[in-house]
Amino acid sequence: MLTNCHSYYSFKYGTISTEDLIKVLVHHGYTSFALTDINNTAASIDFTRLAAQHKVQPVVGVDFRNGVQQQYVAIAQNNKGYQEINEYLTPHLHEKIDFDAQAPAFKNAFVIYPFSYADDELRSNEFIGVSPDDLKQLPFSHWKNKQDKLVIKHSCTFRNKHDYNAHRLLRAIDKNTLLSKLPPEEQATEADTIMPQEELLQLFAEYPTIIENTQQLLASCSIDFNFGTNKNKQVFTQSTEEDFQLLKKRCEEGLNYRFPEKREEVIQRMNKELEVIRDLGFCAYFLLTLDIIDYARSENFYYIGRGSGANSLVAYLLRITNVDPIDLDLYFERFINPFRQSPPDFDIDFSWTDRDAVTRYIFDTYGYDRVVLLGNYITFKYKSAIREIAKVFGVPDDEIVTLQKNPSAASNSKYGQWVIKYSQFIDGFPSHCSIHSSGILISEEPISCYSSTELLPKGFPSTQFDMYVAEDVGLHKFDILSQRGLSKIKDSVDIIRENTGVDIDIDDIDHFKRDERIKELLKVGMAIGCFYVESPAMRMLLTKLKADDYLRLVAASSIIRPGVAKSGMMREYILRFQNPERREQARKDLPELYNILEETYGVMVYQEDVIKVAHYLAGLSLDEADVLRRGMSWKFRQRNEFWKVREKFFNNCQQKGYAEQTIADIWRQIESFANYAFAKGHSASYAVESYQALYLKAYYPREYMTATLNNGGGFYRAELYLHEARMHGAIIEAPCVNRSDWPCTIKGKHLFLGLFMLYGLEKKSVQLLLNERGLCGEFTNLPDFVNRVPISLEQLLILIRIDAFRFTGKTKKELLWDAHHILGHSKVTKPEPTLFQAKVQEFELPDLWEHELEDAFDELELLGFSLSSPFKLLEKQLPSLLKSADLPRLINKTVAIVGYLITRKPTRTSTGESMSFGTFLDIDGHWLDTVHFAHSFKRYPFRGPGCYLIRGKVVEEYGFICVEVNQMYRLHNQSLEENTRLQKPLAIGG
Repeated sequence: MLTNCHSYYSFKYGTISTEDLIKVLVHHGYTSFALTDINNTAASIDFTRLAAQHKVQPVVGVDFRNGVQQQYVAIAQNNKGYQEINEYLTPHLHEKIDFDAQAPAFKNAFVIYPFSYADDELRSNEFIGVSPDDLKQLPFSHWKNKQDKLVIKHSCTFRNKHDYNAHRLLRAIDKNTLLSKLPPEEQATEADTIMPQEELLQLFAEYPTIIENTQQLLASCSIDFNFGTNKNKQVFTQSTEEDFQLLKKRCEEGLNYRFPEKREEVIQRMNKELEVIRDLGFCAYFLLTLDIIDYARSENFYYIGRGSGANSLVAYLLRITNVDPIDLDLYFERFINPFRQSPPDFDIDFSWTDRDAVTRYIFDTYGYDRVVLLGNYITFKYKSAIREIAKVFGVPDDEIVTLQKNPSAASNSKYGQWVIKYSQFIDGFPSHCSIHSSGILISEEPISCYSSTELLPKGFPSTQFDMYVAEDVGLHKFDILSQRGLSKIKDSVDIIRENTGVDIDIDDIDHFKRDERIKELLKVGMAIGCFYVESPAMRMLLTKLKADDYLRLVAASSIIRPGVAKSGMMREYILRFQNPERREQARKDLPELYNILEETYGVMVYQEDVIKVAHYLAGLSLDEADVLRRGMSWKFRQRNEFWKVREKFFNNCQQKGYAEQTIADIWRQIESFANYAFAKGHSASYAVESYQALYLKAYYPREYMTATLNNGGGFYRAELYLHEARMHGAIIEAPCVNRSDWPCTIKGKHLFLGLFMLYGLEKKSVQLLLNERGLCGEFTNLPDFVNRVPISLEQLLILIRIDAFRFTGKTKKELLWDAHHILGHSKVTKPEPTLFQAKVQEFELPDLWEHELEDAFDELELLGFSLSSPFKLLEKQLPSLLKSADLPRLINKTVAIVGYLITRKPTRTSTGESMSFGTFLDIDGHWLDTVHFAHSFKRYPFRGPGCYLIRGKVVEEYGFICVEVNQMYRLHNQSLEENTRLQKPLAIGG
């Protein structure tokens, strides 16, 4: 009986989740109703899935509105009607144009106009909607005599007054206005509250024709998305058999490349995988992935294949991945098994400079009507919701900050209480459509069969539903990602060739795995700039594991993930690695578990470990085990199927006689990390890229650091990568108008900073500079530069202050004098072109005093860091000359040492208290690690960047040394103003 229901996917308007909407309507006696969210079909597919679970007939459509002013409601009679609605809606969303007052001539959809609709001429599929409030006017309307064209249109948006209040707050947030100033036309009325069906029918009792029309309209609607069937592009060639033969042919070609000796076990595994792939209908999926890879290789794009698909020999033979599943003994069933309904996921990483080209290739090749980026939602978060709701109540900013930090403070204010109450309510509400970080869908049918689309700035459309809905309906994504690690490797190879003349075979992974220099770097965690292994936490882990081989690096790549570390399993893995007796005890305690996970000492490290344990230990089927793995995602965990499998896991373990505590411990491991840990093949793919980076770092560190700087660095700030280059012999040069380019460059050992690193220097100015220098050669002096490059005084001063004209032999202050003389009239805009050459009148200037640290302070302002040692900036002499190299002989001793802060990682103790880990450089530029437990962290917090005096106890565990901090003081830098005030008169007097 309801033709106009809204969920909270009517963004910043609706207030009810899709499932709650179904539940409350069923509770009120409705068995059929239409979900018609405003200007989107985001929830339509999920609504249809959920409706079946609640034995409700699903009807879907769209409430077409200009702003919040309703034009009409369109309701799909069937799937074709749903497609029509999407195809009408999409261009309006893309071009941001209003809807006409009259609906288009839909062939398979009903249209319901508001009662105020003026046109008497209605098509056969068009009706006028009558709301309960409209009943007062109906007796006096000409529609009274045309009841065959009338249906009930009771808009259902709220359950109660609380929902209505939340709606008004959402509308005020959307319009960025105070609640008190929200216009009535920008909000609904309380009349849009859900009422029981019996009450609604009673209101329309005098108009049985209208009731019957409404019932017939809804009854004639039927939509079915055939959930669980594969909706991806079904055939790559002309037939499924031709697909299989092509896939097999390409695998056999790859066999010659990957395994020249053609071992029998490899051929058997290949044939087994191919048969399962064919039986499950995934040949096209593999061939589509291969086509993307073929294109990337033809364009010389660097890429790395990962995801669960990296467990596949077929993927290795096709060169989608560089991970040998035979060598690594990868678990085939994590990649694919006969019970699996969805294809394995391939995550293909490209350089951040290449991904857009790959994405465009996919759209151009397979069609914009069948290719789409996967959508996502930006949701309200509790703390941000506090700010948004407080703003519409007019709460001052300082009070908002107080509420965010301490919500209990709301008890002192009526408005504060409302803010907290409604912030908690809208926490998790979708705010607007966004985009998945990497997912692309390639559909057999037009995308409009499933969704209308949004348009991104780069011109690619995206769905209005997310990855969970896509998976439910059978659209399985291809993950096309970008990362800077690949760009660093690609650029490094080019820079090395240019600077040294050496060509690197960056795919010689087997050689890299055996390389002794790389082993030494790994063992001590000296991997600055190297993909995935450069962070302080990974440096600690690699040191404790003495990880000098590929397998340990693969394990470390997964162990470092949040879930494994948080569950205590990272710690347990380290202890069992270091202590054979502890391993043996673990084997005795639960031999069944240990035998399944012997490679990782009985500790779950990889995603497939969940499947192994669930299958072999708890006796679940492979598809049930995969449900368990996927169920670690919080959204999937809401599903009934997860809880059924979880119950079966516990029941089976109990029937096998395992102790309750043992079952609980195993479950805790599964629950704590499965959503964060990697598949082993995925970790192995990361490790391959790490080895490539480590090789470049080991043999060409200066060039590699140059590439790292040009690609945005990594875990650390640019300053550290320059420091690392300097530690490997690079001579760091400030930007120079004659030697520097937009990126950093290296010539021999001289690393010239790129002009892109200068704060405030516009790219347009740099382009003009580089174009002129390329055409007419280097600049001879400042007037020559100004005559040839149209540049404002403001931009020129940046170049002078960074000493980019040092080749002239003049001091910066002399150059500043000249610049003001030439361009003093043009401070922020470039000077007009003139026929006359700029000339500098030579003045006899007095000696202009310069502070010895003036360059350093200019660098701090323009680069964000000084090119000289931070310890030289200190106000007083160093209070300690102790170095990191001295710490091994001072274990368990209390020391005082000075360090320059690089980064810190705040965390919490098991009791919820704040603590932190610190990473510093000592006076020789080597690592100094600290741990700040709650008692000292509270008394001696970090106070911003700079040098610190650290007092504490030196501790060591398995080769990793750090200082447990008792006291910490930030050391003061010299003040340029103070020194200038004291010394400037003397300079003038001279």
